[in-house]
Amino acid sequence: MSAPKRREQLIAVARKAFAERGYDGTSVEEIAARAKVSKPVVYEHFGGKEGLYAVVVDREVTALLDRITRALTGGHPRVLVEQAALALLDYIEEDTDGFRVLVRDSPVGAEGNFSSVLNEVAHQAEHILNREFKARGYDTKLAELYAQSLVGMVALTGRWWLDARKPKKEVVAAHLVNLAWHGLSQLEQKPSLSVKKN
Repeated sequence: MSAPKRREQLIAVARKAFAERGYDGTSVEEIAARAKVSKPVVYEHFGGKEGLYAVVVDREVTALLDRITRALTGGHPRVLVEQAALALLDYIEEDTDGFRVLVRDSPVGAEGNFSSVLNEVAHQAEHILNREFKARGYDTKLAELYAQSLVGMVALTGRWWLDARKPKKEVVAAHLVNLAWHGLSQLEQKPSLSVKKN
């Protein structure tokens, strides 16, 4: 196997192991055994478990951020909330191992994790909310607070849905948007998304 192919194989094997057992529960020995290579091969490519973990997490952070950024295409704020919620739930459904890697405990000092993804998404949401608040005459200083609140609500619900998987993601997204859009005082009884997923 060529060095690039071996590297990709080790990343895929480690991603699965980290998703199943977490960082602390996974050893270089286990990764090497699953990949059917010796431990020195892992060290040669990544310098150790920390280096391999950093590559896996970096790829997942990039994948999730790209997915959410690409989803934010609608002009209306409600549509943007729907798109962001669906993008996260799609990622959880389609890349479950990657999401598990991001939300599991990471080693102290590790760069890139679910928290860093959330901070970036909240930063993007803040710009959108700031524009909307300004257009509506609201205090733009509160855009950051609302962005953090919205992103936190969707992220924590996503973590719950990771294992629950019920109701369907479209229903979960609709209820998240219902709560975010109407607040508790104006909840719709049967919310639905205004955009249909392809």
